[in-house]
Amino acid sequence: MKLYYSPGACSLSPHIVLAESGLPFDLDKVDFSSMRSEHGADFSKINPKGYVPVIQLDDGELLTEGSAIVQYIADRVPKKKLAPAAGTMARYRLQEWLNFIATELHKGFSPLFNSNLPEDMRAKSIERLSSRLDFAAKRLEGKNYLMGDDFTVADAYLFTILRWAPHVNLDLSRWPVLVKYQERIAERPAVQQALEEEGLLEMAVH
Repeated sequence: MKLYYSPGACSLSPHIVLAESGLPFDLDKVDFSSMRSEHGADFSKINPKGYVPVIQLDDGELLTEGSAIVQYIADRVPKKKLAPAAGTMARYRLQEWLNFIATELHKGFSPLFNSNLPEDMRAKSIERLSSRLDFAAKRLEGKNYLMGDDFTVADAYLFTILRWAPHVNLDLSRWPVLVKYQERIAERPAVQQALEEEGLLEMAVH
């Protein structure tokens, strides 16, 4: 398998899951200014949507969208417990978390990266995002991971999104549970591997 990624972007989530899986994989970094990959591929043809992550399977088929990619990887290595078994209520709970992170947290951060965002709009975006982080923090109280005792693909995604907070001047210290959670995830060897491979290791925890 090959993962097309951009350092620190949401593609870090499937990168972590690949490292956790133990499956062999290659990396190909995407330069969005040229829309070329590090290995010379025309990324606009690989993913006409224009963004990462994209995973190329061993048969050449391409799969996009992070939530789909991480579940595909998890299902290749069921013994790793990166996702509950398909068809179970626990799996639907995992998908519930993946959708929440994607639509409420990931998209909540997006406007804050716009340096031209008017201050009143920024304040409203921060307020809305903070309410979603309140929810995540409350659900994590007394638990190591989102699904309980087992690290899952949802944790890889949430960790990735939380890493964006310093880049938009959002102080996570008001959510001590999230800070401890982020530190706990960062200590995992597979997470350290992914951060190192993307050149992010010195910024693992904020």
